[in-house]
Amino acid sequence: MITTAFTETFGVRHPLLCGGMTGLGRAELIAAVAEAGALGFLTALTQPTPEALTLEIKRTRELTDQPFGVNLTILPTVRPVPYDEYRAAIIESGITVVETAGGSPDAHLPDFKAAGIKVIHKAVAVRHAVKAQALGVDAVSIDGFECAGHPGEDDIGGLVLIAAATRALDVPVIASGGIATGAGLVAALALGACAANMGTRFMATTEAPVHDNVKRQIVANSERESIIVFREFHNSARVARNSVSEEIAEISRRPGSSFEDVAHLASGVRGRERVLGAGDMEDGLWWAGQAQGLITEVDSCRNVVDRIVADAEEIIRHRLPGFLPAA
Repeated sequence: MITTAFTETFGVRHPLLCGGMTGLGRAELIAAVAEAGALGFLTALTQPTPEALTLEIKRTRELTDQPFGVNLTILPTVRPVPYDEYRAAIIESGITVVETAGGSPDAHLPDFKAAGIKVIHKAVAVRHAVKAQALGVDAVSIDGFECAGHPGEDDIGGLVLIAAATRALDVPVIASGGIATGAGLVAALALGACAANMGTRFMATTEAPVHDNVKRQIVANSERESIIVFREFHNSARVARNSVSEEIAEISRRPGSSFEDVAHLASGVRGRERVLGAGDMEDGLWWAGQAQGLITEVDSCRNVVDRIVADAEEIIRHRLPGFLPAA
């Protein structure tokens, strides 16, 4: 067992997280992550209404008695999101840990804190992490450039970003982006983090609620099979490389292009229905990070977590001490 400030603060067995993933953060995956001894997050906005989120929390509790949390992503949307109602559903359901991402969690912290909820805020830059700490979050998850999703505009890889964040912060730091193995967990700990967050790795598990073609594609892909899109619109996103993402990148580079020119290709509904749901790997945008190149098989959440922790312990106990002279 690897004990860190994260395992002690959040009451989980292993210093591993499955952060919020839109469309995937549902009961069957998050309960399996929790049963494996890691901390997983249901995604609030995957559920169409706050009432549906309440039911999904209940469904997860029917599958596990281990700790899990809820992700609340705060982003501009075409249709207004009733964030206050989602926040109330989280609180009234007795959730003890929330992961916030996207915009500032400032408006939500007073209610979460009053309810005794610990908040982990996901940031992509040290300056944002420092601001989140000042607002009163309990931990920061720092996303390196390798990550799936939105890595920001600074393009700082995890090797530098994690170390810079741990130097600047007093709250526990969780490393995120490009981690899928025991060696990655050890590297994160060596850089000063107290845990590692994985998304792409947990997509390639038997419990992940996506088509098997997606899982097989992740295993087949190398670390080169992701691409940054929306850079021209100052909303950079790392997604899997396929014909749709390459077409988006090509259109975006044209002089005078705007997001409206690629909106039909970038539709989240299209990606969830045609790729994640139907398994047509070339017919929509889907999220995956550079960690694809480190994933060699589809396995259960328990086996993934057990192997990562065992490999990390082996490295810490045996490989690293071998570099030092005998006492």
